[in-house]
Amino acid sequence: MPEVVITGAKAQASRASVAGFSNAPLLETPASVSVLTAQQMLDLQIRSTTDAARYDASIGDSYNAVGYSEQFSIRGFKLDNASSYRKDGMAISADTQIPLENKERLEVLKGLSGLQSGVSTPGGIVNYVTKRPTDTPLRTVVLEERERGTLYGAVDLGGRFEDQRFGYRFNAAAERLRSYIKGADGNRKFVSAAFDWKISPQALLQVDADYQKKSQVTAPGFQLLNNQTLPNIPADTMLNNQPWSRPVETTSSNIGARFEYKFTPDWSTTVSANQHQFKRDDYTAFPYGCGAQGLYYGGFCGNGDYDVYDYISLGEKKSPLTVQALMQGKFSTGSFKHEFTGGASLFKNSEKWGNYLYTQAGADGLAFSNIYHPIMVAPSGGSSGPVSERRRDNERALFAQDILSINEQLKLHAGARYVQVKRVEYVGPDENGVLQPDAHTDIGFWLPNVALVYSLRPNVSVYTSYAQGLEHGGVAPIGTNNFGRALAPGKSKQVEVGVKADIHPDLSASVALFEIRKGLEYTDAQSYFVRNGQAQHRGLEMALNGRASRELTVGVSAMALNSQQRDTGSADLDGKRVADVPAFKSTVYADYAVPQVAGLSVSANWIYSGKKAFDNANQVFVPSYHVMNLGGAYATRIGGVQTTLRASIDNAFDKFYWRDVTPELGGYLMPGASRTFRVSAQFDL
Repeated sequence: MPEVVITGAKAQASRASVAGFSNAPLLETPASVSVLTAQQMLDLQIRSTTDAARYDASIGDSYNAVGYSEQFSIRGFKLDNASSYRKDGMAISADTQIPLENKERLEVLKGLSGLQSGVSTPGGIVNYVTKRPTDTPLRTVVLEERERGTLYGAVDLGGRFEDQRFGYRFNAAAERLRSYIKGADGNRKFVSAAFDWKISPQALLQVDADYQKKSQVTAPGFQLLNNQTLPNIPADTMLNNQPWSRPVETTSSNIGARFEYKFTPDWSTTVSANQHQFKRDDYTAFPYGCGAQGLYYGGFCGNGDYDVYDYISLGEKKSPLTVQALMQGKFSTGSFKHEFTGGASLFKNSEKWGNYLYTQAGADGLAFSNIYHPIMVAPSGGSSGPVSERRRDNERALFAQDILSINEQLKLHAGARYVQVKRVEYVGPDENGVLQPDAHTDIGFWLPNVALVYSLRPNVSVYTSYAQGLEHGGVAPIGTNNFGRALAPGKSKQVEVGVKADIHPDLSASVALFEIRKGLEYTDAQSYFVRNGQAQHRGLEMALNGRASRELTVGVSAMALNSQQRDTGSADLDGKRVADVPAFKSTVYADYAVPQVAGLSVSANWIYSGKKAFDNANQVFVPSYHVMNLGGAYATRIGGVQTTLRASIDNAFDKFYWRDVTPELGGYLMPGASRTFRVSAQFDL
């Protein structure tokens, strides 16, 4: 009989490393975690974290401007681009699109991560797990075209050399970007390599490197008309459309290494390091305010006019370095079993930039454009100043965790991290031109984390946890009296209870109830950026993921969130909802393998978001919205090559909606993408 080869993949991931110090089963993890695998990203045609975020209701946009950096919130808290994003657990800058071509998994820990990562915002962390060499040859090519002319191509090559101790993984991609917003065009190129060396049965060395260059014209958001009314415009309207507008150009790279040594089957040590490099040249014809109506700090004119500012910042650089050493093992004391992790970490980062140009464009009284009828204005003709180091961070930490098995059903997770935070920050001259001394921060923090996990059944667990987190203070925005200054680090606290169940080996469900409190940061009535009062977020999360039947794969995610500002002493803020956070959001995905046609599947994804406050005082809300995405795939063989053809329609009913509403920089609104068709082909050689 002819040989028949059957391949398959799990519909959902069952393990993750983001919530601890090793790859652990999600069922036993006392935290809310979501995971997307490389196969899922292929099946769902996910090319960016923005694409991935629509499958998790706890993740939202947070000034996620097209062509700029991808910026998100989790559980209503904005993530920090310098500390909330990780590559293999190591901090990287998220000031540009993070490539997914060389990522095996995208893991999201929702909530505080003080024990796991030290400094990060209370919403959670996003961890990108790097692809590693495969034991069998891997040859995959993906080609894609999207409506309006976006072209994409990627290759994924893996295997082992003739000497089986050495393995390799190569990834490369190129993309011509044609956004749904007219003129927000660009291109992206990416290449990576990963190698491993099985030195001995006990020793493994892994190294990896990647490089990306991206150039794209960014699309700024819209402001309220008269600082009161939502504008009525097509989703493809471009405000950064001056003849002198230029693309934002970024380059980013990583060099990582990991060495693991197993002393015994129960004890091992791991040393990891990653050096990230980021550089950006930023150009924007920036829309801001309406001087003709006295709206100098936000808000377009009632007729759609807006002031145009020439913004240039060249040579911005960041270079975070992370080093971590772990010792992990299992032992017993009497009838108690222990899973111990102890270690130390070092994080260093240098941020450099020059005095940027931000001045009103135009001449002879013509310094404005209009959202309905663009007007060309003259550039300022200037540029940014010389680049120098403006901020330097040095964080050293010691941490330990013990997972104590009290009996067969009950486990106690107890751990703490001590972080010594050092920061030197350039202050610059005062209003009289006198150069001020640098600002220094040097303070230590204890971050405890304790949780109980109880196994009701082998496939059902409940947990309760308490955690403390730490984040860098926010940086005062443009227009404030303390502009550019960072607030002192601040702590946050979280309590959470949850239930997890593996309904069967390929279908899991979870429910989590949480409360997070942190210091509230905002611009006060005297135009100072301050931390005062509290932001309190109470929420309920629910998720169902996996294969419900042989033909049906599902993904359901929902979050109900009560976000509240309190204890500020201001009637305009206390009791009000946090801006850009819906009270309820859900996303439902279903993929059905048509039994009558081998290899054919159809899918749908429905997203709902409740209304969101535009401003901290809750004077303006943007409406709720529904978005429907449809797709299909067909697996076959063409010329003896395993081929998967995919097609999809994003926003199938072409609904207009405001996907991102931020109070920053005077308040901005960003429309969601209009209907977009795309097709792709995957060849497994």
